[in-house]
Amino acid sequence: MKRRIFDDEHEMFRDSVRSFLKNEIQPHSDKWQEQGIVDRDAYLKAGEQGLLLMWADEEYGGAGVADFRYEQVLIEENARFGDAGFFATLHNRLVGPYIGELGTAEQKARWLPKCISGEYVLAVGITEPGAGSDVAGLRTKAEDKGDHYLLNGSKTYISNGILADLVVVVANTDPGSGHGGLSLFVVERGMDGFERGDNLKKMGLKSQDTAELFFNNVKVPKENLLGEWNKGFYHLMHFLAEERLLGAVGYLAAANAAFDITMEYITERKAFGQKIADFQNTRFKMADMRMEIDVAQAFVDQCVIEHNEGSLSADDAAKAKLFTSELEGRVMDECVQLHGGAGYMDEYAICRMYLNARVSRIYAGTSEIMREIIARSVGLDPRKKSGKGVRADQAA
Repeated sequence: MKRRIFDDEHEMFRDSVRSFLKNEIQPHSDKWQEQGIVDRDAYLKAGEQGLLLMWADEEYGGAGVADFRYEQVLIEENARFGDAGFFATLHNRLVGPYIGELGTAEQKARWLPKCISGEYVLAVGITEPGAGSDVAGLRTKAEDKGDHYLLNGSKTYISNGILADLVVVVANTDPGSGHGGLSLFVVERGMDGFERGDNLKKMGLKSQDTAELFFNNVKVPKENLLGEWNKGFYHLMHFLAEERLLGAVGYLAAANAAFDITMEYITERKAFGQKIADFQNTRFKMADMRMEIDVAQAFVDQCVIEHNEGSLSADDAAKAKLFTSELEGRVMDECVQLHGGAGYMDEYAICRMYLNARVSRIYAGTSEIMREIIARSVGLDPRKKSGKGVRADQAA
């Protein structure tokens, strides 16, 4: 199926990205899987190739390319020829825009050049041991001490938690105000009282560093407040549609990659004197997966077009995130089955991909939260009947 969303420049970019991933990322995948973290120079090499924060203005060293399709290409190619734990897109489009859109001129000049070069790696700290989807329950707090903010609390399950040099931290700055009492702060590597826990052991995404972060009387300079005081919740909401679209692009790319490697396997492997691909069950399973992937791709590509136009709605982003994450899970399961016993072996890519995919229905907003958002968008909101106030959304 020809995807009309891309033009010749995008395809030229795809070729260069694929070459970079094959030469600089994929060869290290097994080592990173074993050590539980991507080598830091992966970000430096990506920076040299101009693959980090491509949207950033040229004055900071960026390419000034706001077109989301270039990030889409990077995600798609990384799913097939890179490493799932290389979270460049988290750095590029999930965290970077907080600085790019909310940062002052001084903050952008101070941080963006090194984020673009790969010298700085980015992370965002939202989730806590006792609070995830509902950010009103966050306990990490920051107090205004006149010449600085005093930050105390902890975060958990933070992607890039070990590598990160800059962490955008969500903290409670007006206890009792719920969503109206949150602010964002940039915490920098080396600040007194900022500590990291161990690299957490996970079911999948073994090469991606995930950690707990601890803030013990961290003195955050006044100039590290990001955005407006007590407007953190609204800042988070502003970026949620793109976060879920990024997820959808990635989940679908992973499903496509699983389909491709399964096609290679079934056309080579034989059983009972014929190729696995020649059994009717195999052909029908592959046909069903191809159909679902292509239909989902058409919707996601349309979402990308709308996002580039600034018109992607929160409920359409939720639909894309929900459908593609659920589809990815189904595809991975079918592809493992078609690999037979080999699919259960770690040496086969499909085994790792199956494990990696399980988190897709959890982060960036669980499938259950996505269904709530979609239900409300069609007028099914029990809070209206009860007379309770309706919040703008729930954070991921």
